[in-house]
Amino acid sequence: MSPIKEKERIKEFYEDVRNNSTGTNWALLTYDGDNIIPLETGEDFEDFKSHFTSEERFYGYLRIETGDEMSKRSKFVFITWVGTQVSMMKQAKVSTDKNFVRDILTNYAVEVFAQELSEVSYDTIADLVKKAGGANYGTGRRD
Repeated sequence: MSPIKEKERIKEFYEDVRNNSTGTNWALLTYDGDNIIPLETGEDFEDFKSHFTSEERFYGYLRIETGDEMSKRSKFVFITWVGTQVSMMKQAKVSTDKNFVRDILTNYAVEVFAQELSEVSYDTIADLVKKAGGANYGTGRRD
């Protein structure tokens, strides 16, 4: 049985992050008991990161702007957060539940599994996205 609750609202969160005409840059899903529910969306990366604590489990969907001086584009990241103080049983549940989340958050360039805040710094994630994108050429000019 799927642990996903409020599937349509989770899809709305996902589409909001993907929509270029909104300012929404991230969406966060969490657990309510054994069920995965939508928690929050937002614009500021630090607000996104502030949710990650050692006692919590989250699934995040994040927009990262990439490109060079001539071409900017959005790339998306799927983040699974399992805090270091989460019990082994709950950690194991994340590994099986993640596939249900992937069925909704389907389009992303990079997937990150993190347990430490250093693993979800903006620079670390942006570097992973850049590396996943292949060639990284700039024009050498800045506007």
